[in-house]
Amino acid sequence: MPIKEKSKPAKRDRVTIRTVAAHAGVSVAAVSKVMRDAYGVSENLRAKVTGSIEELGYRPSRTARGLRGRTFTIGLLLIDIRNPFLPEVIDGVNGVLAPSHYQAMIGVSEARTQLETSLIESMIDYKMDGLILVAPRLPSEIIAKFATQIPIVAVGYHDPKAETFDTVNADDQQGAEIAVEALLECGYRDIEMLSLGAREGHKVSVVHQREIGYRRAMQRAGLGSSAPIFHIPVNSPKREQAMRSFLARSDRPRAIFCWSDLDAITLLSTASEMGVRIPEDLAMIGYDNSATAALSLVNLASIDQSGRELGEAATRALLSRIEGRSEPEHLLLMPSLVSRKSLTPAGRP
Repeated sequence: MPIKEKSKPAKRDRVTIRTVAAHAGVSVAAVSKVMRDAYGVSENLRAKVTGSIEELGYRPSRTARGLRGRTFTIGLLLIDIRNPFLPEVIDGVNGVLAPSHYQAMIGVSEARTQLETSLIESMIDYKMDGLILVAPRLPSEIIAKFATQIPIVAVGYHDPKAETFDTVNADDQQGAEIAVEALLECGYRDIEMLSLGAREGHKVSVVHQREIGYRRAMQRAGLGSSAPIFHIPVNSPKREQAMRSFLARSDRPRAIFCWSDLDAITLLSTASEMGVRIPEDLAMIGYDNSATAALSLVNLASIDQSGRELGEAATRALLSRIEGRSEPEHLLLMPSLVSRKSLTPAGRP
């Protein structure tokens, strides 16, 4: 008996999920299960369907998916694209999504309520299945309202009491304590923190948490009364001017803990311009362990909060939310110190 060939659509025909089902010799429901990576799909069925999808060049309509319930897209909202820490987070998100049928669509905003809100609303309008917000500045109650419409996970946002959305953070208080303890172990006691001035969303921000950890570690060392925090403006060029003023101070501390590599690297560069030697005149620890910090000309000691792990954990939490989990999760990852030249012990060349 001659083998019946699988039917192929005419070149001008639009390939649909029904076309794929007919070509693979399975039901439409079976094709849908494979595309959703549903539990219980056999390898034989998966091979049949994926083979037909590749042979036919099938690309599912995201609009149609949205009308049926899912688009298999998630929104990734970034607030400050300048931060060298963000590529690690994005890599973590994409790493988890790679074997799935989901794709991340990135949106870039600014730390302004109206812009953040508008971008989130647009992502909801585009029928995205969930959102990962990286260091949002919105009040918790606003995020909570959005979370009743779409699953949300916030990264770099410390609100352990949130009920309708999840949070994924490094333990920023612990990270700051690790930095202070490392400076103390190297023989430094005249230690200051370089931080950002208070702004919208400050209470739930990583900046606030790192300030708490810094003060606690200094107090534990008996230096609580001399634990100053030098706040710099949020916006340029006042930000850079404030750094120059700090470096020019006659009472400049012997060591500095910077809230982020973003400003630590700028401070290090400005110090070089002004003839302030690192670490001979000023020992320094940053935060994030960005790729730039590891460059030999920078050589900045930094707290590693593993941006990739944060991105991975946030994505797994979001997919779990999308699948129906309603109980809130608030994950804390443990940071660690990566020691480099800027942390050379006091008195050592």
